[in-house]
Amino acid sequence: MTAKTFNDTFLKACRGEATEHVPVWYMRQAGRYQPEYRAIRAKHSFFEMNYIPEVCAEVTRLPVEQLGVDAAILFADIMTPLKPIGVDVNIESGIGPVIANPIESLKDVERLLELDPETHVPYILESIKILRQQLSVPLIGFSGAPFTLASYLIEGGPSKHYHKTKAFMYTEPAAWQALMEKLGDMTITYLKAQIKAGAQAVQVFDSWVGALNDEDYREYITPVMTRIFNALKDTGVPTIYFGIGAGHLLMDWNRLPVDVVGLDWRTSITTAREMGVTKTLQGNLDPTLLLAPWEKLEAKAKEILDEGTKQPGFIFNLGHGVFPDAKVETLQQLTKFIHSYKRDV
Repeated sequence: MTAKTFNDTFLKACRGEATEHVPVWYMRQAGRYQPEYRAIRAKHSFFEMNYIPEVCAEVTRLPVEQLGVDAAILFADIMTPLKPIGVDVNIESGIGPVIANPIESLKDVERLLELDPETHVPYILESIKILRQQLSVPLIGFSGAPFTLASYLIEGGPSKHYHKTKAFMYTEPAAWQALMEKLGDMTITYLKAQIKAGAQAVQVFDSWVGALNDEDYREYITPVMTRIFNALKDTGVPTIYFGIGAGHLLMDWNRLPVDVVGLDWRTSITTAREMGVTKTLQGNLDPTLLLAPWEKLEAKAKEILDEGTKQPGFIFNLGHGVFPDAKVETLQQLTKFIHSYKRDV
């Protein structure tokens, strides 16, 4: 049997190297828009899909085979490592993560356990090992970032304004610092375990950190994010940082020891470059455009590609995740367009 050729285009772009085509993958590329995913989901709860490595690997692999993307991202949730350290969390349909025992004090922070990946999340590590045998593209591991995880832990679930989280940050500085230390340690341990198991890049999702202004970000968040990315440097794998509505934080991110900065759709690639961002950029099509006529979608994708390819170090992605109303055929067509793209000189 002929060995599969490994497509390392995504990894080259992460390192800022020139590539033969623009690499593309999509956040939440495994999900409810896929009939195959829905069929599997009908048989298993979300966490059950994580707990069975063969199922997790199948769901992770599906969009790679279906769409032809240049990277796979492990099918899991940012809540996955929180369950075993003492967080009573469930993913509720139509709501998201719901925490039955939210954090309200330093004592609540102190009761959180340390993560032992081999004991607490062996199924995640086994899924990664399986996928490394099956994939011909890089596998991206991931974790939630401390602020975003803290927002769920303190709010008790999703929030629009993060008032409780920010109030806790301002009024309970010792507890906040302790929480950042614990979640920082957990993130480092979790990602290093994923890398040891075979993940070839990692993305840290700080989905809701855009709720902070830049001064608060520097005071309350920069230290822990610097520690996380510094701790991952010796692994040699590329690191990616992504958040929503965080355009005002991009220069702070550019100063972090991270390799790739992910953009949402609110800040153009040109604007990020003009601000002074020098890292590899990933993004940033508005996922709603997946519902637009192809001509509109194609035009916007070309605009993003024209901006992104002005210098090496660009990965095409969405500005947030694929949502259930998207069509498989649209993502297939978009992927082919991106791979065949040649920038006008």
